Amino acid sequence: MLATAELLLSELVTNAVRHAHVPPGQEIKVRYKLSDSHLRVEVADTSDVQPEQRAADNGDERGRGLLLVDSLATKWGVSPRNVIGKFVWFELPLRHVPRQPQKRAVAVP
Repeated sequence: MLATAELLLSELVTNAVRHAHVPPGQEIKVRYKLSDSHLRVEVADTSDVQPEQRAADNGDERGRGLLLVDSLATKWGVSPRNVIGKFVWFELPLRHVPRQPQKRAVAVP
């Protein structure tokens, strides 16, 4: 799951850098939220332009970022920021590792 999160984060940050045209003095921000069931990653920028998923041709070197996000994330979307801009987010499920019963020493009388 970590490798998938890193790949999708890289795609969203790359999209923000290439397409959001963030003005000087503004920043692209990344944050994550971890719950019991999933990891949510958000990439915020100051642009109101919505990202568009497109169909890349076989020879295209670009244009597959949101296709990857759509294919690998459980959910993803775009939400407005409170002040200016938007954040693009995705969620990945956490794999639950069954808890191993703890061994306890038992005193023998």
